[in-house]
Amino acid sequence: MLLAFTYQERAGSTFCGSIHSMREIWLIRHGQTEWSVSGAHTGRSDIPLTEEGRRRATALSPLLHGHEFALVLASPLQRALETCKLAGFGGVAEIDPNLQEWDYGEYEGRTTPEILKQRPGWSLWRDGVPHGETIEQVAARTGAVLARATQASGDVALFAHGHVLRILTACWLELPPSDARLFALGTAGVSTLGYERDTCVISRWNLSLA
Repeated sequence: MLLAFTYQERAGSTFCGSIHSMREIWLIRHGQTEWSVSGAHTGRSDIPLTEEGRRRATALSPLLHGHEFALVLASPLQRALETCKLAGFGGVAEIDPNLQEWDYGEYEGRTTPEILKQRPGWSLWRDGVPHGETIEQVAARTGAVLARATQASGDVALFAHGHVLRILTACWLELPPSDARLFALGTAGVSTLGYERDTCVISRWNLSLA
């Protein structure tokens, strides 16, 4: 079920400054797809992994299986679900629609160079997309995921997509959602969010096993 509150309402809360049983949130971006190779914006289109994407997703298993997770959440889109399964967590993962990628509206399937021909100077993070989600709406969804994650009894793993995980990270750090542009995240990349005393921090970022 999708969240029922706005980014502004979520922004009034904080995930830091209090004691949580959860220690870390592991962020796992899905493996390579044909559109991630071409640079096409891939939001709600249900694109499968390439053979290379499946290989790299499988390579995540030894790293992740050395860790115990109290909660595993995955986007309902097949590229995230297949990555989750190949990494060894298909049997325990729960689907969370709030982990779906940004809805890019009319820019779905288009590359940034193609969009710039029509809109010179365009930036996804500043200008958004026509007839899709606003960045604030995406941030609100990630806030709901974080609220759920911090109630877990231990560490949490999230299998999802590049932009939604970057925006989730900005929200974790209490930064504006547009600051997510600063966090590059490759396919099959692994990152962790955690705490340093009472401060929300990035513990690891964009680790690749390729």
